[in-house]
Amino acid sequence: MSAPSTSCRINVFWHDGMLNHDTGKGVFDTGMNPGFLEVLEKHPENSDRIRNVVSVLSKGPISSYISWHSGSPATIHQLLSFHSQEYVDMLIEADKNGGNKEICFGTFLNPGSFNAALLAAGTTLSAMKYILDGYGDLVYALVRPPGHHAQPTQADGYCFFNNAGLAVQLALDSGCKKVLVLDIDVHYGNGTAEGFYRSDKVLTVSLHMNHGSWGPSHPQNGTVDELGEGEGFGYNLNVPLPNGSGDKGYGYAMREVVFPAVEKFEPDMMVLVIGQDSSA
Repeated sequence: MSAPSTSCRINVFWHDGMLNHDTGKGVFDTGMNPGFLEVLEKHPENSDRIRNVVSVLSKGPISSYISWHSGSPATIHQLLSFHSQEYVDMLIEADKNGGNKEICFGTFLNPGSFNAALLAAGTTLSAMKYILDGYGDLVYALVRPPGHHAQPTQADGYCFFNNAGLAVQLALDSGCKKVLVLDIDVHYGNGTAEGFYRSDKVLTVSLHMNHGSWGPSHPQNGTVDELGEGEGFGYNLNVPLPNGSGDKGYGYAMREVVFPAVEKFEPDMMVLVIGQDSSA
C-alpha cells in the first residue's frame, strides 16, 4: 500500500518536555494525603494520559497518516497577547521560588511545571503558525498542561496558560478577520470565553455538562445567558448538555445549534478544543 498523500496527513505538534509537569498524588485532584490510604491516586491530569495519546498516534491504526513536528517554548511577550503582566509575573516568581505551590484548587505548580506550560503554549502557537504560513490545513497541538480554563488574569482547572486563546490571538494578529473556537469537554471552556467575551471577531462555542460555577477561580456558569458583552454580545454560545448525553445528544446539538451559528459567522479560522473527559 502506498503512503497517504500529503493532503490526508495530520500534522501533530508535540514536545516530550511537557511530560515534566508533575501534578503529584493524593485523593483525586486535592494533592492531600489523609494518612490512612495504602495507595494514593495520581492526579487526574497526569503525564500517563498524554504518553498514551502519543503511543496511539505513533503505533495505532492511523500512524501512517501522522506527520510529527516539534514545538518550542512560548516567550513572555507571546504570553502577554492573552494574559496580564501581573499574572505572568506571579507564575514566574512562584517558579523561581521552587514551585511546590497550589495556584488554585487542584492546580499545582511544581518544579518543571512552568517550563512545561511554556512548551504547551509555544507548541500550540507553532501549530497555528504552521497553518498561517500555508504548510497545512489541519494540525493537532498535543499539549499539557491544558489551557481552556486559564483566564487572562488567573489559573483555573489544571490550566496555567490558555493555549487555544494564544493561538486565536496569533491568528487575529496575522490577518484573520474572524476566528471560531469550538470547545468540547465535560467542563465549560470558560477561560477562552472570558478572553474574547467583548470581541465580535471571535465566536466562542462550548459544549459542556450543565455544572455551573465551581468556585472563586471559575466564576462563569456556562449557562445559555452568558452571551458576551459590548461588541461581543451574541458571540459567546454556550450549549450545556444534560448529564449522560451521548453521541446522539452531541449530534443533535451540533446540527441544530452549532452548525447554523458557525455558518452565519463564516470564520476564516477554526480552533477546536477537544477534551477527552466527555468520551466513554
